[in-house]
Amino acid sequence: MAEVFSLHLLLSSTNQRASPPSYKSLNSAKTYSKSTASVPASRKGRFSVLKKTQKLNLEVSPHRAVSAVRLMRIELGGAFADLLNEKGKGSGDNEMGYVERTLGFRTRDLEDRDLRLITDIVGGTIRWRRYLDHLISSLCHDKSFSSMEPLLLQILRIGFYEIVKLDMPPYAVVDENVRLAKVALRPGAGNMVNAILRKLVLLKEQNSLPLPKLEGDDRTQARALATLYSHPVWMVRRWTKYLGKDEAIKLMEWNNTDPSFSLRANAGKGISRADLEEKLNSLKVPYELSLHLDDFVRMKTGLQIVIQAGLLKDGLCAVQDESAGLIVSVVDPQPGEKIMDCCAAPGGKTLYMASRLCGQGMIAAIDVNKGRLRIVKETAKLHQVDSVVTTICADLRVFPETNTETYDKVLLDAPCSGLGVLSKRADLRWNRKAEDMEELKKLQDELFDAASLLVKPGGVLIYSTCSIDPEENEDRVAAFLLRHPEFNIESVEKYVPSDFVTSQGFYSSFPVKHSLDGSFAARLVRS
Repeated sequence: MAEVFSLHLLLSSTNQRASPPSYKSLNSAKTYSKSTASVPASRKGRFSVLKKTQKLNLEVSPHRAVSAVRLMRIELGGAFADLLNEKGKGSGDNEMGYVERTLGFRTRDLEDRDLRLITDIVGGTIRWRRYLDHLISSLCHDKSFSSMEPLLLQILRIGFYEIVKLDMPPYAVVDENVRLAKVALRPGAGNMVNAILRKLVLLKEQNSLPLPKLEGDDRTQARALATLYSHPVWMVRRWTKYLGKDEAIKLMEWNNTDPSFSLRANAGKGISRADLEEKLNSLKVPYELSLHLDDFVRMKTGLQIVIQAGLLKDGLCAVQDESAGLIVSVVDPQPGEKIMDCCAAPGGKTLYMASRLCGQGMIAAIDVNKGRLRIVKETAKLHQVDSVVTTICADLRVFPETNTETYDKVLLDAPCSGLGVLSKRADLRWNRKAEDMEELKKLQDELFDAASLLVKPGGVLIYSTCSIDPEENEDRVAAFLLRHPEFNIESVEKYVPSDFVTSQGFYSSFPVKHSLDGSFAARLVRS
């Protein structure tokens, strides 16, 4: 996965991200942690499927075989869903290599249609996992579900998702998934898949799927909503508390939709948005102009085409959500300024800020992860902004003890829950736990205090997250100001459209309201 991870950082280094994996105080709350915690031990030990005689099997649906293996890699192997869905599109042979090593056979080569289906099925199956598992467990004995081997479970999840959410021809879905189970496992597994999927088809046709009713006390309703909209119960209860039930439902519906992506034209390389439009038009990729940022376009489909055409690899543009771009607007980098970007990797905001310096000034990107910083440096060179970017490998919490420099502006894009980016990070909802929040808040406070020491008198400290949770956002700023009366809030109204400005003068994007990732930023001036 190291190669895939590096490719991800290179091509989508401007994506929003939640907490980096390298802060030791986040051991129980890693954004990129392996998702085996939720998998019964009886399944973990059965990840390795018995190898069969390696051969070409033209009868097995290739997109289903690849999807099943991908889902196992994500759930049991610690792979990242967003990397697979974005970067695996152009590597059909690599995908089939994973199938051959895991299942012992290859299918026919993947076509473009197969690759699109894999993206839809993998992302959708992860998003709807709780919902699908409820249906599967309802149609077989609970004991059978709890002890089900991983590959069989993934095949059933795929079949259920295709029938219930994609509305594919039901009996074709049954036949294809039965064949996969028989070839990849054994005839008896195929018979089980056949019986369960046919029962599902019948219940769907009768409009009698065994779904929970939204009734009872708050706890019971939260569990029902968690199943119906496929989110952890603790998230449902948290959002219901802060947003109300109706808004919580709208947020979960947003998280379950296929994400859109934004591209930023790389001004550092002299590429304007008009130039990017010309490239996209020549590739016949549909897009819309950003309503908020002059360098950005938004696209719902076609990222695979952009990747294959080399636009990202050549540094002509970068994948970056507009919400991240608006945080850079809050920073308002100006030529000649000295800026510190804390917790900088994978470097999306670093690169965007660097492009706005127009070759004058300096951005110091500090991060605790040496490998990810190396990618930041390489990508800065690719984007031709390396003349203003330096990297520092250090833990921000202890860095000020030996550092004497101060900066005009300091951006702390803090490790967070990532609750604002669940549409793009389909797997993140299952990797987060309620108890992570307290540990994250403690880390955020520590980093906040450390970052403040790097701001020169009269300088600006910007605190930002990709979370929509007030305890990570407004509450952290309020707690910081109590500890640091030398800082005062400066409203962001001069830097972002008024629709993103809160009553307290903070920047906030909300997925349902703005059709962007959720994010937050506060601009604080040191007296």
